[in-house]
Amino acid sequence: MIEIVDPSPAVEVDPAEYRRLLGYPRDHQMSERAQELADAARQWYRQHGRPWFYARQVDRLDLEDGRVRIEGVPFGSPRLAATLRQAEAHSAFLVAVGAGPEAEDEAHRRWLEEKPDEYFFLETFGSAVVEHLMTAAGARLCAWADSRDMAVLPHASPGYAQWDVAEQSRLLRLLRPADAGELPGDLAALDSGALRPKKSQLAVFGLTLHIDRVRRLAGLAPCQHCSFANCQFRRTAYVRQPDAARYSINVKALARWAAERLSLETRADGAIAARFRYDGTTCTNTGHPMAFQYDVTLGPRRDGYPIREQHCAPAAGDTGHTKMCQYVADAPELLAAIGGEKPMLGQPLESVLAWPRPANQAGCYCDAASREHKWGLVLETIHYALHQQGRNGQGP
Repeated sequence: MIEIVDPSPAVEVDPAEYRRLLGYPRDHQMSERAQELADAARQWYRQHGRPWFYARQVDRLDLEDGRVRIEGVPFGSPRLAATLRQAEAHSAFLVAVGAGPEAEDEAHRRWLEEKPDEYFFLETFGSAVVEHLMTAAGARLCAWADSRDMAVLPHASPGYAQWDVAEQSRLLRLLRPADAGELPGDLAALDSGALRPKKSQLAVFGLTLHIDRVRRLAGLAPCQHCSFANCQFRRTAYVRQPDAARYSINVKALARWAAERLSLETRADGAIAARFRYDGTTCTNTGHPMAFQYDVTLGPRRDGYPIREQHCAPAAGDTGHTKMCQYVADAPELLAAIGGEKPMLGQPLESVLAWPRPANQAGCYCDAASREHKWGLVLETIHYALHQQGRNGQGP
């Protein structure tokens, strides 16, 4: 069994990628205060963060219709199955990366100290570290494969489009069996698929001996999806998603949410009924899971998808929202605020792309800024889904 273990990989988060995760447009210049917060988060992590990386090669791959068996364990990911089949993959690497719990814990502490700005920038930097680690993992595996006349395929992770996040626990058990010892860092998966610590990621990188096939078929070339700078093994240029500059949210996240959290229904008059489920956690009380349902009614495409109705409320059966501090303090007032806010009502859906909402990614719904942030991601996901349908000739 081939293993690659690094208990302390180097971390150099690209400032442009960090700004993107913070929600800033690509060419936006951060204010002096924002830059100070960004630098402080980077410096804190440099001193206290404990990132890690682990990879294990597996040789048994069996492909079925829309399913993959890795060492006999089934996974229902049609996209991963198609990628492995197209490339005639013969094996794969199972990968785990973690930013460590330190930044997550420190961000939580600052939230409790009522320092939401410090919380947000440190929390987001933890996410940037995970993205960097997975990108660096791909580069490291490319180096390993290149020396053996093989090619690495684009990675896939539970929670991506066409792969249920609930299979994360199964992948973690396969990655590191109980009798194989400990990973370089702590990692556990809940029944829901959420990872703890949450600043972690699992992935599968396929391997193939058919290098020419990877070069010929653009969708199989990991380099097109890899932003790792100055890579000596790069075969094709990095292609930024064409719509990335329009959205404030990562396009990969929008695609995943559109596939897994959003439903669209076209009515007889051309109007669109959209329903989005937001799954998150409270910011306090150890992070209780909670779910909210968003219902949006849009006018027809010919009118520019005007937003006719907006409503948000806790999802049926959810109890996690009752753990939010503002709910405990005044439940009726908080629920009235959540249900009564309709920030884009009457405007064309396109307007969300220019909406200067606060860059607040707090998990809870206690303040207006965090609620506006969530409305923004809901509306951008709806815009993305309808835009993709239009490009594919499927739009209403």
